[in-house]
Amino acid sequence: MNSRFLYLIFCIVICASFVTCKTLPDLNTSVNVPYPNDNPTDTAKIALGKKLFFDTRLSLDNTISCASCHKPGFAFTDGLKTSTGINEQKTDRNSPSLLNSGFLKTVMFDAHLKTLELQAIVPIQEPVEMGHNMKVLIPQLRAVPEYQEAAKRIFNRDFDAWVLTRSIAAFERSLVSMSAPFDHYIKGDEDALNANEKAGWKLFSERLYCTKCHAPPYFTNHEARNNGIYKDYGADKGRFRIHLDSADIGSFKVPSLRNIEITDPYMHDGSMETLEEVIAHYSGGGAGHYLQDTSIVPFELTPKEKKQLIAFLKSLTDLSFMKRL
Repeated sequence: MNSRFLYLIFCIVICASFVTCKTLPDLNTSVNVPYPNDNPTDTAKIALGKKLFFDTRLSLDNTISCASCHKPGFAFTDGLKTSTGINEQKTDRNSPSLLNSGFLKTVMFDAHLKTLELQAIVPIQEPVEMGHNMKVLIPQLRAVPEYQEAAKRIFNRDFDAWVLTRSIAAFERSLVSMSAPFDHYIKGDEDALNANEKAGWKLFSERLYCTKCHAPPYFTNHEARNNGIYKDYGADKGRFRIHLDSADIGSFKVPSLRNIEITDPYMHDGSMETLEEVIAHYSGGGAGHYLQDTSIVPFELTPKEKKQLIAFLKSLTDLSFMKRL
């Protein structure tokens, strides 16, 4: 079992074991996740989506499932710089977290797809990921009695691409993580954050104005931006590959910072392993790409302020999702 997964379990157990550990109520139970009119959420649909999410039969060689790149123990990332698909092929990009994906206005690093239903098809047919063909896959899954019966019962139709994508999307929308210490603090619990975390939040929001791109409550603006990680973006030029618009070179969707403590490595290509590296990149003003976002400018922090900023970022960690799986 992966060491980080064991660490997360350890954190949950330890926090529940000590009287001195403040137990915060689960705010996720009161969160309403939006859904499209053609895919209302219900428990049966979520259950079917969960089975499909963990089913390796969705890949061409039966070795890769959605969960291979979006592991629960890694906050639904995989802990790798870039993900591994069938035949040990490497993808170009880091696996983003699926937690709170139901709130996203755009999905994928290119910020070009509007719904989780559209996104679900992409990795299944991507040659270096799951490498399957929907025309071949759907009859195979329809031949699975459990899936065919569920499709008839829940959707009143044979198992098809509609059932596959709507079910997986419904499961992903159930992955809510909005009960971090920061959430309790914002809702009025002054004791939910310590002094360093509060100071870090003040730095983040008022002095550095990181909220321009990482706006609460989701800590993303859902847009593709060039954060100046490289002066030359090489083969992967970001959103440019979608529309071939030169203004999009180096633009990647701004990721959520929620659970950032456990979703390393960072950036679209996993090129930064620590939060310290990320802060160093931004405080240095970026690499100076000619399309770099103008909001990225150099700044200085004392060692104490860096620790405070990181303390705040870690206050966005919510492990309660582990107990609901």
